[in-house]
Amino acid sequence: MYESLHIEQLLDTSKTIAADLFSGLTFPWEALPNIASFICQLGATLSPEAYDQLAEDIWVSKTASVAPTAYLHGPLIICDNAEVRHCAFIRGSAIIGRGAVVGNSTELKNCILFDRAQVPHYNYIGDSILGYQAHLGAGAITSNLKSDRSLVTVRIEDEKLATELKKLGAIVGDNVEVGCNSVLNPGSVIGRNATVYPLSMVRGIVPAHSIYKKQGEIADKIDT
Repeated sequence: MYESLHIEQLLDTSKTIAADLFSGLTFPWEALPNIASFICQLGATLSPEAYDQLAEDIWVSKTASVAPTAYLHGPLIICDNAEVRHCAFIRGSAIIGRGAVVGNSTELKNCILFDRAQVPHYNYIGDSILGYQAHLGAGAITSNLKSDRSLVTVRIEDEKLATELKKLGAIVGDNVEVGCNSVLNPGSVIGRNATVYPLSMVRGIVPAHSIYKKQGEIADKIDT
Protein backbone atom coordinates (compact mmCIF):
# COMPACT_ATOMS: atom_id res chain seq x y z
CA MET A 1 0.00 0.00 0.00
CA TYR A 2 2.80 2.41 0.85
CA GLU A 3 5.02 1.81 -2.19
CA SER A 4 3.71 4.95 -3.89
CA LEU A 5 5.21 6.93 -1.00
CA HIS A 6 8.71 5.55 -1.40
CA ILE A 7 11.43 7.99 -2.36
CA GLU A 8 12.09 6.43 -5.76
CA GLN A 9 8.41 6.70 -6.71
CA LEU A 10 8.31 10.44 -6.05
CA LEU A 11 11.77 11.89 -6.54
CA ASP A 12 14.75 11.49 -8.86
CA THR A 13 17.55 11.89 -6.35
CA SER A 14 20.08 12.33 -9.15
CA LYS A 15 18.55 15.79 -9.55
CA THR A 16 19.76 17.20 -6.24
CA ILE A 17 23.07 17.87 -4.54
CA ALA A 18 21.45 16.22 -1.50
CA ALA A 19 21.24 12.74 -3.04
CA ASP A 20 23.30 11.15 -0.27
CA LEU A 21 20.87 12.46 2.34
CA PHE A 22 18.24 10.04 1.06
CA SER A 23 20.53 7.00 1.04
CA GLY A 24 19.12 4.16 3.10
CA LEU A 25 15.79 5.89 3.71
CA THR A 26 12.36 4.66 2.65
CA PHE A 27 10.09 7.71 2.81
CA PRO A 28 11.20 11.23 1.77
CA TRP A 29 10.16 12.91 5.02
CA GLU A 30 12.68 10.80 6.92
CA ALA A 31 15.34 13.16 5.55
CA LEU A 32 13.85 16.30 7.12
CA PRO A 33 15.41 16.04 10.62
CA ASN A 34 18.88 15.68 9.10
CA ILE A 35 18.91 18.55 6.61
CA ALA A 36 20.83 21.01 8.79
CA SER A 37 23.64 18.64 9.74
CA PHE A 38 23.89 17.36 6.15
CA ILE A 39 24.34 20.90 4.82
CA CYS A 40 27.13 21.61 7.29
CA GLN A 41 28.95 18.40 6.34
CA LEU A 42 28.49 18.85 2.60
CA GLY A 43 29.28 22.55 2.64
CA ALA A 44 32.67 21.91 4.17
CA THR A 45 33.56 19.80 1.11
CA LEU A 46 32.46 22.29 -1.56
CA SER A 47 35.20 23.78 -3.69
CA PRO A 48 35.98 27.44 -2.92
CA GLU A 49 36.52 27.85 -6.65
CA ALA A 50 32.85 27.03 -7.25
CA TYR A 51 31.19 28.28 -4.05
CA ASP A 52 31.54 31.38 -1.93
CA GLN A 53 31.14 30.90 1.81
CA LEU A 54 29.29 34.09 2.71
CA ALA A 55 29.05 33.34 6.42
CA GLU A 56 29.26 30.40 8.77
CA ASP A 57 27.32 27.50 7.22
CA ILE A 58 26.21 29.49 4.15
CA TRP A 59 27.55 28.43 0.75
CA VAL A 60 26.45 30.10 -2.49
CA SER A 61 27.50 29.03 -5.97
CA LYS A 62 29.43 31.64 -7.89
CA THR A 63 26.95 31.18 -10.76
CA ALA A 64 23.87 31.74 -8.57
CA SER A 65 21.98 35.03 -8.62
CA VAL A 66 21.04 36.37 -5.18
CA ALA A 67 19.28 39.71 -4.79
CA PRO A 68 20.94 42.05 -2.27
CA THR A 69 17.59 42.36 -0.48
CA ALA A 70 17.29 38.60 0.13
CA TYR A 71 17.78 37.39 3.71
CA LEU A 72 20.04 34.33 4.04
CA HIS A 73 20.42 32.32 7.24
CA GLY A 74 22.40 29.12 7.54
CA PRO A 75 22.74 26.29 7.25
CA LEU A 76 22.18 26.95 3.56
CA ILE A 77 23.46 25.83 0.17
CA ILE A 78 22.46 27.66 -3.01
CA CYS A 79 23.52 25.68 -6.07
CA ASP A 80 24.65 26.56 -9.59
CA ASN A 81 22.50 28.96 -11.59
CA ALA A 82 19.85 29.20 -8.87
CA GLU A 83 17.98 32.49 -8.57
CA VAL A 84 16.99 34.03 -5.23
CA ARG A 85 14.94 37.13 -5.87
CA HIS A 86 14.05 40.38 -4.12
CA CYS A 87 13.09 40.02 -0.45
CA ALA A 88 13.24 36.24 -0.35
CA PHE A 89 13.43 35.05 3.27
CA ILE A 90 15.64 31.99 3.76
CA ARG A 91 15.36 31.01 7.44
CA GLY A 92 17.93 28.23 7.29
CA SER A 93 18.33 24.49 6.85
CA ALA A 94 17.60 24.89 3.15
CA ILE A 95 19.08 23.49 -0.05
CA ILE A 96 18.23 25.37 -3.23
CA GLY A 97 19.00 23.23 -6.24
CA ARG A 98 20.63 23.93 -9.57
CA GLY A 99 18.56 26.34 -11.62
CA ALA A 100 15.90 26.62 -8.91
CA VAL A 101 13.97 29.85 -8.36
CA VAL A 102 13.01 31.39 -5.02
CA GLY A 103 10.94 34.49 -5.60
CA ASN A 104 9.75 37.71 -4.11
CA SER A 105 8.74 37.38 -0.43
CA THR A 106 8.99 33.59 -0.56
CA GLU A 107 9.99 32.00 2.75
CA LEU A 108 11.99 28.78 3.07
CA LYS A 109 12.65 26.80 6.23
CA ASN A 110 14.07 23.27 6.64
CA CYS A 111 13.45 22.20 3.08
CA ILE A 112 15.02 20.87 -0.08
CA LEU A 113 14.32 22.28 -3.52
CA PHE A 114 15.52 19.84 -6.15
CA ASP A 115 17.10 21.17 -9.34
CA ARG A 116 14.89 23.53 -11.36
CA ALA A 117 12.15 23.64 -8.72
CA GLN A 118 10.33 26.98 -8.66
CA VAL A 119 8.62 28.88 -5.85
CA PRO A 120 8.64 32.31 -7.51
CA HIS A 121 5.88 34.36 -5.86
CA TYR A 122 4.80 34.74 -2.22
CA ASN A 123 5.21 31.08 -1.24
CA TYR A 124 5.90 29.45 2.11
CA ILE A 125 7.89 26.21 2.02
CA GLY A 126 8.45 24.73 5.45
CA ASP A 127 9.63 21.23 6.39
CA SER A 128 8.99 20.13 2.83
CA ILE A 129 10.68 18.64 -0.23
CA LEU A 130 10.03 19.82 -3.78
CA GLY A 131 11.10 17.51 -6.58
CA TYR A 132 12.79 18.18 -9.90
CA GLN A 133 11.01 20.91 -11.90
CA ALA A 134 8.19 21.14 -9.38
CA HIS A 135 6.42 24.50 -9.57
CA LEU A 136 4.20 26.28 -7.05
CA GLY A 137 2.02 29.08 -8.37
CA ALA A 138 1.75 32.46 -6.70
CA GLY A 139 0.60 32.29 -3.10
CA ALA A 140 0.69 28.49 -2.85
CA ILE A 141 2.01 27.32 0.51
CA THR A 142 2.91 24.24 2.49
CA SER A 143 1.27 24.13 5.92
CA ASN A 144 3.67 22.28 8.20
CA LEU A 145 2.00 22.22 11.64
CA LYS A 146 -1.36 20.76 12.64
CA SER A 147 -3.72 23.05 14.55
CA ASP A 148 -3.71 20.70 17.56
CA ARG A 149 0.11 20.39 17.45
CA SER A 150 -0.11 16.58 17.26
CA LEU A 151 2.31 14.46 15.21
CA VAL A 152 1.70 14.50 11.48
CA THR A 153 0.42 11.40 9.72
CA VAL A 154 0.24 10.68 6.00
CA ARG A 155 -3.23 9.56 4.96
CA ILE A 156 -3.52 6.89 2.26
CA GLU A 157 -6.99 5.50 1.64
CA ASP A 158 -8.36 4.62 5.09
CA GLU A 159 -4.94 4.23 6.68
CA LYS A 160 -2.72 6.73 8.50
CA LEU A 161 1.03 6.30 8.28
CA ALA A 162 2.86 7.71 11.29
CA THR A 163 5.80 10.01 10.55
CA GLU A 164 6.82 10.77 14.16
CA LEU A 165 7.25 14.39 13.07
CA LYS A 166 5.51 17.35 14.65
CA LYS A 167 6.34 19.47 11.62
CA LEU A 168 5.93 18.13 8.11
CA GLY A 169 4.66 20.20 5.22
CA ALA A 170 4.43 18.49 1.84
CA ILE A 171 6.35 16.12 -0.36
CA VAL A 172 5.95 17.40 -3.92
CA GLY A 173 7.09 14.97 -6.60
CA ASP A 174 9.01 15.65 -9.78
CA ASN A 175 7.31 17.82 -12.43
CA VAL A 176 4.33 18.67 -10.25
CA GLU A 177 2.33 21.83 -10.96
CA VAL A 178 0.52 23.44 -8.01
CA GLY A 179 -1.95 26.21 -8.83
CA CYS A 180 -2.04 29.67 -7.32
CA ASN A 181 -3.21 30.16 -3.72
CA SER A 182 -3.41 26.44 -2.98
CA VAL A 183 -2.71 25.08 0.50
CA LEU A 184 -0.90 21.77 0.93
CA ASN A 185 -1.89 20.62 4.41
CA PRO A 186 0.54 18.86 6.77
CA GLY A 187 1.57 15.47 5.43
CA SER A 188 0.36 16.02 1.86
CA VAL A 189 2.12 13.99 -0.83
CA ILE A 190 1.79 14.97 -4.49
CA GLY A 191 2.82 12.25 -6.94
CA ARG A 192 5.00 12.77 -9.99
CA ASN A 193 3.57 14.77 -12.89
CA ALA A 194 0.36 15.61 -11.01
CA THR A 195 -1.47 18.92 -11.33
CA VAL A 196 -3.25 20.72 -8.48
CA TYR A 197 -5.84 23.26 -9.52
CA PRO A 198 -5.67 26.82 -8.15
CA LEU A 199 -7.38 27.53 -4.80
CA SER A 200 -7.18 23.88 -3.79
CA MET A 201 -6.93 22.66 -0.22
CA VAL A 202 -4.99 19.42 -0.44
CA ARG A 203 -4.98 16.81 2.29
CA GLY A 204 -3.52 13.33 1.94
CA ILE A 205 -2.18 11.94 -1.32
CA VAL A 206 -2.59 13.09 -4.91
CA PRO A 207 -1.68 10.15 -7.19
CA ALA A 208 0.98 10.51 -9.86
CA HIS A 209 -0.19 11.72 -13.28
CA SER A 210 -3.54 12.92 -11.93
CA ILE A 211 -5.40 16.23 -11.63
CA TYR A 212 -6.59 17.43 -8.22
CA LYS A 213 -9.58 19.68 -8.89
CA LYS A 214 -10.88 20.34 -5.39
CA GLN A 215 -10.98 18.66 -2.00
CA GLY A 216 -12.05 15.05 -2.45
CA GLU A 217 -12.19 15.21 -6.26
CA ILE A 218 -9.37 13.75 -8.35
CA ALA A 219 -9.77 13.47 -12.10
CA ASP A 220 -8.66 10.55 -14.21
CA LYS A 221 -4.94 10.19 -14.61
CA ILE A 222 -3.25 12.30 -17.23
CA ASP A 223 -2.19 10.45 -20.36
CA THR A 224 1.57 10.01 -20.50
